[in-house]
Amino acid sequence: MLIHLLGHTTVQHQQKSFDYQCLEAYVTYNVLALLLVRVLLQVKNLQGDAMSSGQNPSRRFTSRVAGPSDLWVFWNCKKHDGLSRVLDLSAGGLSVSIEKSERIAVGEKIRLNFLTPEGQIRADAVVRNVRPSGLGLKFIAISEEDRAHLTALMTRLRNLSRQSKS
Repeated sequence: MLIHLLGHTTVQHQQKSFDYQCLEAYVTYNVLALLLVRVLLQVKNLQGDAMSSGQNPSRRFTSRVAGPSDLWVFWNCKKHDGLSRVLDLSAGGLSVSIEKSERIAVGEKIRLNFLTPEGQIRADAVVRNVRPSGLGLKFIAISEEDRAHLTALMTRLRNLSRQSKS
């Protein structure tokens, strides 16, 4: 027997009643909880391990992928410009090799241009650290279209890295 009272649909069968709105809320809650767990696991897989055993915790929010030997970026700032090899890359920034003679200060803004099979990537970055081997740069501006190209590039590089390890 089906009874409809005050907007609640209740089924009574052999003296047991069942509230479908309550069931719907319960199922919705559990489905959302499962989806959240799935998303969190996917994010963890995309970011990789932020720290290996025996290392200090990283402040890094995104994992880096090693740049292949044929990945180069053209960059320019106030006093300098150049073409540098990308040492590593993440969604938050990159590390590039520079000539020892180039003096670039921490905090200096740099314009970047990549040309990759995934498409052109243009970004603004700021110098976060300077080392003899290169610059650490943090992305401060990148268009949605170029961010999609960056994501595709990183996916390809991660896949290449995984294939070479197998």
